[in-house]
Amino acid sequence: MQGFAGFMWLLSMGLIVFSGFALIDAATRREDAYRAADKKTKPFWLIILALAFVVNLIFNILSFLPIIGLIATIVYMVDVRPALRGLPGGGRAHRGGSSSDGPYGPYNGGR
Repeated sequence: MQGFAGFMWLLSMGLIVFSGFALIDAATRREDAYRAADKKTKPFWLIILALAFVVNLIFNILSFLPIIGLIATIVYMVDVRPALRGLPGGGRAHRGGSSSDGPYGPYNGGR
């Protein structure tokens, strides 16, 4: 019986890490990348993944809510994340650069 409890604890920790990784990944993607990939909005996925993370922290793995959270996390990881990564720049936030930068470099006003 103690081996089963240890296995369930490891499984629970794995779910927490998995949902935490998905939440952090969703938070680091650009808002417009979600629209460009034709997925739901960034706030939608942040709320869903945050709820999944909190549910995994609070409830036992054998209850109903963590299973729903796991399904939402899997949907993000196998559907939304690859679509965001397929965009130019991987859907990540810009680091540096100007707001007038185009896809091929800075816009110089037609000069």
